[in-house]
Amino acid sequence: MTLMLASVTDPAEAEAVWAGGADIIDLKDPANGALGALDPALAATIVRQVAKRKPVSAAAGALFADPDAGVEAVAKMAAAGCDYVKIGFSSDQTGADGVRALAPIAARTKLVGVLFADKTPDLELVALMAAQGFAGAMLDTAAKNAGRLLDHMDVAALNGFIGRCNAHGLASGLAGSLEPPDIPRLLPMRPGYLGFRGSLCQGRTREAAIDAGAVRMIRDLIPQAQSGRAAVDAGADLRFFFGRGYIAANERAIETDRVFVHDLIMPCFIGAYDYERGMKQNVRFNVDVDVRRSNHHSDDMRDIFSYDVVIDAIKILLGQGHVELVETLARELADSVLRHPEVVRVCVRIEKLDIIPGRVGVEIRRERASEAAAVDQLATGFASAGGKRSH
Repeated sequence: MTLMLASVTDPAEAEAVWAGGADIIDLKDPANGALGALDPALAATIVRQVAKRKPVSAAAGALFADPDAGVEAVAKMAAAGCDYVKIGFSSDQTGADGVRALAPIAARTKLVGVLFADKTPDLELVALMAAQGFAGAMLDTAAKNAGRLLDHMDVAALNGFIGRCNAHGLASGLAGSLEPPDIPRLLPMRPGYLGFRGSLCQGRTREAAIDAGAVRMIRDLIPQAQSGRAAVDAGADLRFFFGRGYIAANERAIETDRVFVHDLIMPCFIGAYDYERGMKQNVRFNVDVDVRRSNHHSDDMRDIFSYDVVIDAIKILLGQGHVELVETLARELADSVLRHPEVVRVCVRIEKLDIIPGRVGVEIRRERASEAAAVDQLATGFASAGGKRSH
């Protein structure tokens, strides 16, 4: 389950994001760069206020030219009582030296090493962090006015980073001017957490104050872990649960909307013949996705399934290397799309364009098994607890 990390600057903001449901409260001075450190005394005050209600992480700075300076900065934040301390590294020998210098502190403090997507990150440092005892690794952006994380690394590269973290036993994090539409694109990769600052602030300005409504928006887009069957609070806006597939419109036939990606041509390593290996072929994708329609009609990211999710799924699959059979590619793409709870059915058509003068390929259709009985039980249980259905 992916967690929500919210960066704050003072005790009042810490309370605001805690009330909004953030999983990790992160301490940062946004006026001092991507990983600007708060004053250690202020950090200690916030840690005492949070009082273990949520884990607290803290930025200690980034891109130290002197490894000893990085060690000192991390030690100050660790002394403030933070559960995790984040520090950013350059992708050169200085960065590697900085990772090694922190090994003694990593033995007693949970460290998260941060690499920057807009500075040509060396992902080999992930293995080095693990070897030095780090708890996690993270991708962020150093320049907050120069684009989002996805502007600097595509989904296939991000998926590769998360795979490296998993292989080395490190928690993985993604941040970097993330916006609400980025969330459904990143969740299928299952990062350990997604980090936010600007999208939680008034006017989406990272140095402005926290906006409670913006916090709720992000929280609603990241599913929370539940014990047993999905729980519904009496005060919850049911459109979010409906959109995630938890509640069915059993008073009428389920309505669906169709989201599609048509005539997308991508170069692929695909084919079972020897002559097809080591060369890319043009492949056309046509994907139609039927999704449950929300009862609540609004211009809101929480109510939609984005076509970006389909395109990203294709890019991730193609980024994994050679595929023997077009049928395998179609099946894996359909399975990936159906992992989203709001998807009812999907049709995937894939055509190889370079084999013959015409087109060859496959079309498959997959549909989610009905869960109407379980959904009705959930709705009945909620109603008996005093809730009202939203129409």
